[in-house]
Amino acid sequence: MICGGKPKVIEFNCRFGDPESQAVLPLLEGNLAELMMEAAAGSLDGARVSTRPGAAVCVVMASGGYPDSYQKGNKITFSSELKDREDIVVFHAGTARSGEEVVTAGGRVLGVTGLGEDVIKAAQRAYEGVDAISFEGMYCRRDIGYREINRLKAMRDNEIS
Repeated sequence: MICGGKPKVIEFNCRFGDPESQAVLPLLEGNLAELMMEAAAGSLDGARVSTRPGAAVCVVMASGGYPDSYQKGNKITFSSELKDREDIVVFHAGTARSGEEVVTAGGRVLGVTGLGEDVIKAAQRAYEGVDAISFEGMYCRRDIGYREINRLKAMRDNEIS
């Protein structure tokens, strides 16, 4: 933040935030709990961290009105086509159970992560996931990853020329 013409640090985050972690964790290979335990014990010197190839893009599905006032208790409908998709991961955030239903309970309702060989495919799959979920007042940005997508498309266009 710039204050009086000078940069000021507001906070340092030493935690997994969402949606950032929701894009990173699906690509992680290995046991996250073991890595965390090794980090807590100060013994990461022998730890190996590896990721699977590809890209991930996470789109946040929010309640209308977020970050200001928003409705709670709206039923969330999930299409059955999501059930067997290993390239789409749905993370619950502002959700709750109401009987047998899942309902909205916060501003950031869901994080939908698409996985693919590149950002173009990952974003496509994330938005396929978003389009398979509905609730009243749902809002999400439709431009997530667009800078990288445009860069990749330009590179491919230049290769063809």
